[in-house]
Amino acid sequence: MATGTIISLGLYFAVMLGIGLFAYRQTDTNVEGYMLGGRQLGPAVTALSAGASDMSGWMLMGLPGAMYVSGLSAAWIAVGLVLGAFANYILVAPRLRVYTEVANNSITLPDYFENRFADNSRLLRVIASVVIVVFFTLYTSSGVVAGGKLFETSFGLTYETGLYVTAGVVVAYTLVGGFMAVSMTDFVQGCIMFVSLILVPAVVITELGGIGASIDALDTINPALFDAFMDASTNEAISVIGIISLMSWGVGYFGQPHIIVRFMAIRSVEDIPTARRIGMSWMIVSIIGALMTGLFGLAYVTANGNSIDPETIFIYLSQILFHPLIGGFLLAAILAAIMSTISSQLLVTSSSLTSDFYQAFVRRDATDKELVIAGRVSVVAVALVAIFLAYDRDSSILDLVSNAWAGFGAAFGPLVLFSLFKREMTRRAALGGMIVGAVTVLLWIYLPITIDGESLGSWMYEIVPGFILSSLTIIILSKSGTPREGVLETFDAFQKKLESHR
Repeated sequence: MATGTIISLGLYFAVMLGIGLFAYRQTDTNVEGYMLGGRQLGPAVTALSAGASDMSGWMLMGLPGAMYVSGLSAAWIAVGLVLGAFANYILVAPRLRVYTEVANNSITLPDYFENRFADNSRLLRVIASVVIVVFFTLYTSSGVVAGGKLFETSFGLTYETGLYVTAGVVVAYTLVGGFMAVSMTDFVQGCIMFVSLILVPAVVITELGGIGASIDALDTINPALFDAFMDASTNEAISVIGIISLMSWGVGYFGQPHIIVRFMAIRSVEDIPTARRIGMSWMIVSIIGALMTGLFGLAYVTANGNSIDPETIFIYLSQILFHPLIGGFLLAAILAAIMSTISSQLLVTSSSLTSDFYQAFVRRDATDKELVIAGRVSVVAVALVAIFLAYDRDSSILDLVSNAWAGFGAAFGPLVLFSLFKREMTRRAALGGMIVGAVTVLLWIYLPITIDGESLGSWMYEIVPGFILSSLTIIILSKSGTPREGVLETFDAFQKKLESHR
């Protein structure tokens, strides 16, 4: 590896660990400080933290890889994500920020569900926590897989070494600095990703002779690459079901704990419009850059007669086209994407294990210091399980992410939306909707049933049936019961406080 690359990566790791130490010294030592940063995030940090933790390694590896293989048809995912993220800022962000504070100052999503529906049985909290632990462990492993592939492809290290280096650095700053460290590192990582996703496609297009020559080169390879309704990998038309499946990624935003927890932690409701403008601008530019990297990267690779793993196109271009010092910065962008998501997922899972299991069932009178220690132990435990799952080196990053994204989107998405808008929603409806959504996704993935020769998941993305059935369950069960005592009064207090911010 070139000296310049080593220097860039060394600086990156030093900055991340330095931020973790700084956050440790600035953050309150109580459990709210460790898990929500004391609800003091500014709009810029909120926006880039939400974006960076959302996009993960699939932004720089999975999405360019899909564009590389399928052409412009892969952009339907991007369209759905942009619409879904915008709707999340409008529908969920202000309401969740207010309601979690009104509902007994809830600091985790399961905590909010329990307080929102006055669930004294704690069943709602437990099932929500199980969903978080199961799907986030899978989600975290996708990031560790991406790290393993990166270190193996770029640094000549073994895949297994890459797993441990990636997880080790993330665990270090998450363990020490908690939510504030995760959010501050996400901000820096989001800036690195933004610059990289402008720089790489711009240089590739220049190397190919300009935008016109780049388009001509792709047209020569396969004209279907520019047809949004044609899968260039098979030269077959994409069905309406296929487009719906790709765009349905957007509805998953409503149920992603690692994203919406940022809305719970923002300083005030008045900061949300600013966060939305920053976050959406960052997202649109970054996604366009990722799509162009995959598409024009294909032209460059083909012109040079090479063959690569599509999910490593960004890595390949960063090492071929740039000085080692800049190449190291670009590799740091991939690490930034990977680590920002892993850290967020580790912290949310740790928060759930600590607050929703340990404090709720093991040590109800645990001190703040004890809970913070339990949270740190949980971070290490989840990371180790994720590394174990990531030992399957053939795992597709995009497949792992899509399964976890669908699980959260279907289990929590309708539940979050209805809980914020439907006054008469009942505990039984919340429980039923969450279970139906999660189970539908799992059955859709694993049932050995085919339609037109395709598995259910290949025919339609599992989030679609999961989200629909979960929503219907909530609507039906809410009509057959009444909310528990105090629920309607809390909802009215939430509405009144929300109105005071407008």
